Amino acid sequence: MFRPIVLFALLLSALALASPPRPAAAQESQVWIQIEARPTLAEAEERARAYAGQFPETAGFRLGSGWYGIVLGPFPEAEARERLSQLTRQRMIPRDSFIAFPRNLGTPFWPPEDQLSPEPAAIAEAPSEPAETPAELPDETAAEARGSEAQLTEDERKALQTALQWFGFYEGGIDGAFGSGTRNSMAAWQEAQGQEPTGILTARQRRTLLNAWTAETEALGFAELVEDEAGITVTLPLGLVEFDHYEPPFVHFRPISGSGPQIVLISQPGDQAAFYGLYDVLQTLDSVPLNGERERTERTFRIRGSSTTVETTVQAQLTGGLIKGWMYISAPGNEARDARILRVLERTFTPRSDKALDPGMVTMSAETKAGLLAGLQVRTPRLSRSGLFVDPSGAVLTTLEAVETCGRITIDRKTEASVSMSDATTGLAILKPVAPLSPRAVAEFQLAPERPGTEVVVAGYPYEDRLPAPVMTFGTLEEVTGLDGEAGVKRLSLPALPGDAGGPVLDATGAVIGMLLPRISDPTRQLPEGVHFAAAGAELARVLSGAGITPRQAERRAALPPSDLSALGLGMTALVSCWD
Repeated sequence: MFRPIVLFALLLSALALASPPRPAAAQESQVWIQIEARPTLAEAEERARAYAGQFPETAGFRLGSGWYGIVLGPFPEAEARERLSQLTRQRMIPRDSFIAFPRNLGTPFWPPEDQLSPEPAAIAEAPSEPAETPAELPDETAAEARGSEAQLTEDERKALQTALQWFGFYEGGIDGAFGSGTRNSMAAWQEAQGQEPTGILTARQRRTLLNAWTAETEALGFAELVEDEAGITVTLPLGLVEFDHYEPPFVHFRPISGSGPQIVLISQPGDQAAFYGLYDVLQTLDSVPLNGERERTERTFRIRGSSTTVETTVQAQLTGGLIKGWMYISAPGNEARDARILRVLERTFTPRSDKALDPGMVTMSAETKAGLLAGLQVRTPRLSRSGLFVDPSGAVLTTLEAVETCGRITIDRKTEASVSMSDATTGLAILKPVAPLSPRAVAEFQLAPERPGTEVVVAGYPYEDRLPAPVMTFGTLEEVTGLDGEAGVKRLSLPALPGDAGGPVLDATGAVIGMLLPRISDPTRQLPEGVHFAAAGAELARVLSGAGITPRQAERRAALPPSDLSALGLGMTALVSCWD
């Protein structure tokens, strides 16, 4: 349910002191109570007709999002808030109904044309009595400013601190005490306004500051959201976002206009493993850029992602078997606005300890449930190929094709890696993981010549990153040279796919006799299906030695049982992913 927060309670008396009184009628603006929104006009008209039977003041307007809003009103704002509270308490309207301002409503569609109420803009622009322009306050000397400041009540002082905090000038507590922190923030605000930084605001400056705070917070439309399904209470800028849909573990709020942010609440049951998993999964989303600070403890994490197109902040916490948090997704260029909204989100986010979003409330595919990605676009690599572990620290030998022009390279989906050696002549590259790995197996090379007709197996990722483990593909060693007799290359016959490139070629003993190369792309000749080439084991050993890695030599002479051969091949094979 939405409850408008009393964001300006501390402000009222301060404004009264700074400004002459105005007629009551001029202070009241006309607003609406939005009770529903529907994606199509036909649905909205049907619902509006149903509500009109109970509420004669029912109206409908097209919203900036393209949906159709059903509202009650218009009412003076104070009356609307009281009526909203009463109707939701009595369960006569949906619990997520909220105050809607005329600026957020577009073309009317209900009542029917011959009974249409005036458009919201006309109501807002044609009050029954013209509003009086506040009289310009005379400027004060420093002594006069100190004197008028001394007459401020505690609430009025707190309102000034809150406004200074809102605009980023004050970081202390809202206590109404004007100590050195408040004085310095007042001086900084004065300096930003091009005025003398005395640290004592005049009555005119106080009114300017408070009016600016009022205008901005009103435009953002902050209201307290009590999200019963998710077990979360938080204050959101409902002038910028509106509820979209549930997709456990997420509650989506879409932007009302093209420049608005997107907010996603996170709510799910889970233990520490699920909490860490969520941390990893969120960083695979397109909306969470890779650049930015990351911080994770056993019970909390914060992610900050920044790129040329998106700015995202994510926070979550694990308490009592429940994971709760939020995502704020915006575009660059809104830094000042976003910083203020983020402060409100951080300060007001309150998770309930007895309720999380029911994973079964919305039917989802097994893929979505497993990935916890519900409606968010997952970041995927440009391409993925295979590689083989060549030392105990996790260095990987792969093809040059797999790592060329990559913005980022990973081993087995999550370990960052860098290219320590690349050789255009052989088409090979060596990767070093940023943090040491402990591969289950390390390649052992057979350097002696092999006999054509030998059965071989390639361990690789034929379907790139779509499978969680390598696949064993069986074939035959056809020749120990290339088609033109070139040394260092072996010709194979097997049904390999592009993702297999870089994978180890094993004989029956588990020795590496080569590494599968990318399939030749030559427009002048078309090779038969199943013809592939591999860099010879001796050539691989030479490249490794030149890079300072001592290749292991195979000593086994007997064939391995199929299960042992598969385990060995899967253990030494790495997934190499290239990201933009």
